[in-house]
Amino acid sequence: MAGLVLIGVAVFVAVFAYFLAPDPSPNANRIILEIGGNKPGYRKSFVLVRKPAAREDAGFFERLLSGVPDRFDYVPVTKVQQNGDSLHVEKYVDDGLTEPRSYVKNQLADKPVSERTYRLGTDKYGRDILSRLIIGTRVSLCVGLVTVLLSLLIGVFLGALAGYFGARTDAFVMWMVNVLWSIPTLLLVFAITLLLGKGFWQVFIAVGLTLWVNVARLVRGQVLAARELPYVEAARVLGFSHFRTLFRHILPNITGPILVIAASNFASAIVLEAGLSFLGVGVQPPMPSWGLMIKENYNFIITNNPVLALAPGFAIMLLVLSFHLVGNGLRDALDVRQ
Repeated sequence: MAGLVLIGVAVFVAVFAYFLAPDPSPNANRIILEIGGNKPGYRKSFVLVRKPAAREDAGFFERLLSGVPDRFDYVPVTKVQQNGDSLHVEKYVDDGLTEPRSYVKNQLADKPVSERTYRLGTDKYGRDILSRLIIGTRVSLCVGLVTVLLSLLIGVFLGALAGYFGARTDAFVMWMVNVLWSIPTLLLVFAITLLLGKGFWQVFIAVGLTLWVNVARLVRGQVLAARELPYVEAARVLGFSHFRTLFRHILPNITGPILVIAASNFASAIVLEAGLSFLGVGVQPPMPSWGLMIKENYNFIITNNPVLALAPGFAIMLLVLSFHLVGNGLRDALDVRQ
């Protein structure tokens, strides 16, 4: 149940990511180089300068799906002084280094000065780690969901055919399974990704095309055992077709083990996607992926700001642990022999 609660929280965060993130810009990609690499709890004042031809606020569904483009440039400042219609500021450049600037009123937002707190700090580009962590939840869950659906679609179909018909069908399917099983999973995903190209959807397909072998082996074994049971013999006597017997009678009775391995594959897909993004062939910048965040910030682990890389690492660990806990719970709940 703890795993299920964590998954529920992750799904809620993924759906409403751009409403929960402090930085709701697309991909949480608000780059402010002057404040890069700061620790959790970092606070800074900004002057909000209007962008030329900036759009008005996006609608609800646009913000839900892709975020809201920034209407202002965020200029970090250390000192602000208003003089009539002008605002004189000391722009923060680096520790102990500032630059004087002046802005007229119509260049600025209605409330020109804003103070921001970065709960988990900023990366080397000055982007908010918490916002990218929140939006990265969507990437990880999408990879897991599409991968599980693809692996179930291929694995259940081929495994069911192999187990039910046997003979040459079984030999051919198991030959494919054994060939794929002999190749290390990450290397196989790496090869498929290079074949399909780098990108968001390519990662889903690459990971899904490697995890179906587990499903196929499991389904084959379950169907081999189920096809000799009395209800299957009764279906044959009644003259039902093979596909009706297989897909309407056998498969519904073996959904328990399939759900368990689906939860396990969900966790495996999240880890594989993080590994691919870390290696640079998965999700591409500026889209926030937890694996990509670790790659961008892992050098901070040996410095005084390890949270930048540890935060996405802990997020991966918690989400993967949650799916394994749910898988174990499903196995216990669906084991009718106990």
